Amino acid sequence: MRGYRDESIAAAALASGARVLSRSLKYHRPRTFFCLEGHCSGCLVRLSGVPNLRACQAPCAPGAEVEGQNAFPSTEIDLLGAVDFLFARGMDHHTLMTGSSVLNRLANKVVRQLSGLGKLPSHAAPELPEVQRYDVDVCVIGGGPAGLEAAAQVARAGKHTVLVDDQLRPGGSLRADPRTGRGAAEASWRGALAAGVAVLARSTAIGYFPEDDGGVLAVSAPERLYRVYAKQWIWATGGYAVNLPFSDNDRPGVIAARAVGRLLVDHGILAGDKIAVVEAPSLGDDVAALARALTAAGAEVTRVPLERMTTVRGRAWASSIDTVDGRVECDVVAVAAIPAPASEGARQQGCRVVLDPPAGGFRIVVDADGRTTAPGVWACGDVTGYLGPAAAAADGARVGANVAAVA
Repeated sequence: MRGYRDESIAAAALASGARVLSRSLKYHRPRTFFCLEGHCSGCLVRLSGVPNLRACQAPCAPGAEVEGQNAFPSTEIDLLGAVDFLFARGMDHHTLMTGSSVLNRLANKVVRQLSGLGKLPSHAAPELPEVQRYDVDVCVIGGGPAGLEAAAQVARAGKHTVLVDDQLRPGGSLRADPRTGRGAAEASWRGALAAGVAVLARSTAIGYFPEDDGGVLAVSAPERLYRVYAKQWIWATGGYAVNLPFSDNDRPGVIAARAVGRLLVDHGILAGDKIAVVEAPSLGDDVAALARALTAAGAEVTRVPLERMTTVRGRAWASSIDTVDGRVECDVVAVAAIPAPASEGARQQGCRVVLDPPAGGFRIVVDADGRTTAPGVWACGDVTGYLGPAAAAADGARVGANVAAVA
């Protein structure tokens, strides 16, 4: 398969025609990425002997061996998918062949072989990863438009600042919006580095543990683990791409509109020739900008309000949708919904959140300056309620300046 260095394996696979990347755990239904941001588990693969890695967050490298999981003989053609047809009404393996204890044990053994998430790695890890303590003035979690601007503002004030971001390259939603794009993302990243921010890219904030030495953030980086201690914290984790409620919305080819935008803007890949955009209310300007960019790139775009949508057709890949107004032929269904605030980490730190459907879900509660209800903890951007890339960047700069004044 052909790819570019640092391009995600998932993007390279789609561009090369390999559309089904994985299978569901129990029924072996075809799956592919939905969010392209590492949050949906639809693109888990075995990479160079290591199972359950996210293809959308794994960079292409010469000689990398990528395999599908939980399928025979391949993810595209999986004979184990017969389970889905044999048990069309669902299967509870705990009740299979319960009349005989021997047959029941056999049935459960077979089910365990058919299900699960990959097999153990080909080679055991030779040693545990190094764990390094990291003491800073300010820790920013999230490298999207809000996080990059907040970190840069704090660092310019002379504060020792670290930014943690779990994506292939920082920039977040800037890389999915044609109004900003890769250039804006790279410029914002360079600006943070120039200001003195230490950026931990491709690094995941595993969790916050308040009981450890006054509070520590555990971070998994490619080369080691970090224990991060900070005087001030800024949560700028943005939001998750979410699906919308319509029939058969789990089919491969049903992709978040933000993922379709990321393919086009950040990878130069047109997701499909005929793209149906199913959109929730309140995202008109965002969807219009994406539709214009897709049309300019050569795609035929049809916008369908959620209330007119009924079902998706196609099994291994979406082939059309049914609406109350008739059938629409398409090869990609782009789902445009308000992102759900990624507020779990802040909740671990004691920040108050509230369910706010117009904001996309459980947003972090902040005051006018960006303070949360937890001492020394701040939040900005879409994690406080959906703002969009430009407004999130402005909010990050504002909150970063406020943190710099007190840090």
